[in-house]
Amino acid sequence: MHIRIALHWQILLGLALGVLVGFLAVSFGWINFIRFWIKPFGTIFINALKMIAVPLILVSLIKGVSDLKDLTKLSQMGIRTVGWYLLTTVTSVTLGLVIVNIFQPGYFIEPDTREILMQSYGEGAQTRIGVAQLNLEKGPLQPLVDIFPDNVISALTDNTKMLQAIVIAIFFGIGLILLPAKTARPLKNLFDGLNDVVMKMVDIIMLLAPYGAFALLAALIIDAPSLDLIGALLSYSGCVVIGILILLAGLYPMLVSLLTKMNYKTFWRAIFPAQLVGFSTSSSAATLPVTMERTKEHLGVDEEVASFVLPIGATVNMDGTSLYQAVAAVFIAQAMGITLDLAAQLGILLTATLASIGAAAVPGAGMIMLVIVLGAAGIPEAGLALIIAVDRPLDMLRTTANVTSDACIAVLVASRLGKLKTPIQ
Repeated sequence: MHIRIALHWQILLGLALGVLVGFLAVSFGWINFIRFWIKPFGTIFINALKMIAVPLILVSLIKGVSDLKDLTKLSQMGIRTVGWYLLTTVTSVTLGLVIVNIFQPGYFIEPDTREILMQSYGEGAQTRIGVAQLNLEKGPLQPLVDIFPDNVISALTDNTKMLQAIVIAIFFGIGLILLPAKTARPLKNLFDGLNDVVMKMVDIIMLLAPYGAFALLAALIIDAPSLDLIGALLSYSGCVVIGILILLAGLYPMLVSLLTKMNYKTFWRAIFPAQLVGFSTSSSAATLPVTMERTKEHLGVDEEVASFVLPIGATVNMDGTSLYQAVAAVFIAQAMGITLDLAAQLGILLTATLASIGAAAVPGAGMIMLVIVLGAAGIPEAGLALIIAVDRPLDMLRTTANVTSDACIAVLVASRLGKLKTPIQ
């Protein structure tokens, strides 16, 4: 008898085996074997997801916008979507600030440990500082300028330009709406068909998910810094973890349970595979294909809502990232003996919200945007070196929160618009 194991259990098994094999590799000196023969399969999995991300955003948004039939529906959905995204982001930043001020993790960092971290990771921090400094020098309205591409082909061939791809897709969809139905029908049918093809490609790529998760986790274990250094940063990491757990087990269950007829257990069970992919890839954009499939097929969100809300969310809705930026900024200030008054922390609230919106949905992008938050608060950017050691594991967790938030808001918007069907159990 053939026993079929559910995808999320396969991914969990891959994650567990990856951790086990990673620790065995460190213990028995198999590091080069993992690095050269196992890690590439994780890279292949991430590349496959990135490969499909821009086509998915393009065809699904064009289909989603054109399905609305008129611009009134587009404005209704857009206002609700942006409103929810801003609300959850501000809530996440505020939560991070409250937690870090209660536990004050920076005061547990010993001066000797701080010096070791600065020496070990100072070069990596300096690279990120340089990238962020270029963004600061362009002026406050540069992020607005950057979302409007000057070259369509360039925008659609660069995964770091997700916002530009979204702008192109929305404009194209609006153009289809404004055309006479007879004229638009051939193009509409084309993008409907392309959307079906891309979703089938997602299904094929997801067959690789357990193997990709195994390879990614095994590689992470062998590349991780020493346990002694991680131990010195447990207080900081604990604050980020507590905040993300409150989002996952508190904020999102409350929103789903109170504002829709859906049981949160149903929501969690449906989105769990996407959470695991987000955890293993540390990329909301790479996880987008899975998030869309789980939200439409297993949560009952209508396709026109999912195709509009989720691609935008993968780019601008970063609850976990914004919470992390708030905790990290105050932690670094505490570790360096800098006192932040209420005005400075309100400034962190504003800049962390805006920075999380502007962060690319790829691994490590949140740390580059964190430099902008530090600079705005008057905190030395070199303090970034204090947290690089534990950034990747926390990046995995905050991506899980980002993905969950996207799905949660898609459910809320769909419910409000009467486009939430009975989910598949």
